[in-house]
Amino acid sequence: MDIGDHALETTRGLLDRSATVRHGYLDVLGESTASPAPTLAQRAMNSAFVATVYERLWRPVAFYVASGVTTGAEQRRAADALRLRGAARLLDVACGPGNFTGKLAQRLPDGGLAIGFDISEPMLTRAVLDNSGPRTCYVRGDARELPFGDETFDAVCCFGALYLMPEPFQVAHEMVRVLRPGGRVAILTSYAGQAAPARQALTGAARLIGLRMFDRHAFVDLFTSSGLVDVEQQTQRTLQFVTAAKPG
Repeated sequence: MDIGDHALETTRGLLDRSATVRHGYLDVLGESTASPAPTLAQRAMNSAFVATVYERLWRPVAFYVASGVTTGAEQRRAADALRLRGAARLLDVACGPGNFTGKLAQRLPDGGLAIGFDISEPMLTRAVLDNSGPRTCYVRGDARELPFGDETFDAVCCFGALYLMPEPFQVAHEMVRVLRPGGRVAILTSYAGQAAPARQALTGAARLIGLRMFDRHAFVDLFTSSGLVDVEQQTQRTLQFVTAAKPG
């Protein structure tokens, strides 16, 4: 068994349901289940073209404009916030083409495993091609019902996707559920904290393409009410970065 097969089989053992191997990733949904893509933004995330250009062009430019933070700085901030040097298992929800999964996997200790999770087949196919390694595995599924048992992961993250999802708070609750005591969670999502005229224009434009803008309290309150501690929030332009820990 090579190192790629080892990561895949380890991940298969963590799943709470059967999965098939497709294009190098594990699929718990099956070929007959199409990715839901009712909005313009969701259709883009299920496009093979967008999957190809996302990591190198789309995301670096769009997120720098939205926050003033480079992708490299984002990845370093994420690794620090999640305390990956002491984490054995990481779950990257809505991982897209694995641009964070692969980089964060490199921060894990020897024997660590980073699982990238997404519903988009084109994104996961690109992730396997571009961001695979001895500590990575990718899984296709629905984040509203993560196919893992309670308290499975030392670190759970979701960067730049919750505002695309039809039930983002359900996804966030699932992220908390699979986080082990002592583990840490981090999200990067939209932020509507601007002055009224700018906020209204931004929210209206986002709604047209299927994006949701979250206020300052949405995820801070969710994590707090879920029993998490050390909740911290950073806001930059139109994005917010929120971290928290599950009591040990």
